[in-house]
Amino acid sequence: MSAQVFIATVQHTLYAQDICDLIEDAAHKRGTGIAKRDPEYIKTKMKNGNAVIALDGDQLAGFCYIEIWENKKYVANSGLIVHPDFRGQGLAKKIKAKAFELSRKKYPESKLFGITTSLPVMKINSDLGYKPVTFSELTQDETFWRGCQSCPNYDILQRNNRSNCLCTGMMYDPNHPNNKPKAEREKNVNKYYRWVKLKTVKYLKKFNPINIFLSL
Repeated sequence: MSAQVFIATVQHTLYAQDICDLIEDAAHKRGTGIAKRDPEYIKTKMKNGNAVIALDGDQLAGFCYIEIWENKKYVANSGLIVHPDFRGQGLAKKIKAKAFELSRKKYPESKLFGITTSLPVMKINSDLGYKPVTFSELTQDETFWRGCQSCPNYDILQRNNRSNCLCTGMMYDPNHPNNKPKAEREKNVNKYYRWVKLKTVKYLKKFNPINIFLSL
């Protein structure tokens, strides 16, 4: 299998439902993360040139799209997903890099951010110049945070007054990118992730004990 990564266009809208199903299935298996996307929303992203798709021939291999917040002050690469048949091949890194390149080209002055529970995604982000940040440094657009409502851990976000949750916030600031050596960036991400895991256990014990073993 050899998937190629493209900027999605209107011709790729036929994959919208499959993409939504992949995202929802992955979130369900993890027991965390935002579980639902609407196919029409995905189609709009493709039509606007704000999405990246990976294909092996006609088979869907992966996807990611761009969201714009606060009049282009912030941009997020969201919905990163890789089909199970293509995992473990470095495809997520290629998709993320393509989405990052597209975002920087279309929105060069914007701060790029994301929230994730995944160590591999954190490492990919770190390689691109992102660094961990507090939720207060992310967009405060209510529409973005309403998108978390389908996550099974949304109650934790609410109880923390939207200041913290099981996800980690990361940001690329074009004026202050993370230019530390790769080894140092990776060491910092691993250290931060260990702290996140401890935080996760603490929150799940307190707020959602039934899901504690899903986080380990």
